[in-house]
Amino acid sequence: MGRPKGGKNKYWSKEEKLKLVKEVIEEHKSTNEVSNREQISNGMLNNWIKKYLEFGEEGLINKKKPGNPYGKFLKRKNLTDIEKLQYENMKLRIENERLKKGYIVEGDGQIVVFNGSKNKNSK
Repeated sequence: MGRPKGGKNKYWSKEEKLKLVKEVIEEHKSTNEVSNREQISNGMLNNWIKKYLEFGEEGLINKKKPGNPYGKFLKRKNLTDIEKLQYENMKLRIENERLKKGYIVEGDGQIVVFNGSKNKNSK
């Protein structure tokens, strides 16, 4: 089971998930039987069933992942003034969040060191 070494995860469309879920619910097949046949984990199939029972077909829709926020800025050489400001603002927000969590950023941001001490007064 699992993906081949170096391969990609299989993408399951809403329709494919729905077919397998209905097979378990309506045709009364066991989750083990269906998951073994389709070579997916039993836990994944059970999660799909739970989402289907709670939210209906809408629960089986794949969520879009946000991706890299730097992506649109890093691929282009010439940025407009507004894009430069947005990029700088984003970098400062990320640095601020890191500092809140105890990370120390050195230089241009390439070196990040975690300061694990909880005592704010330590030297």
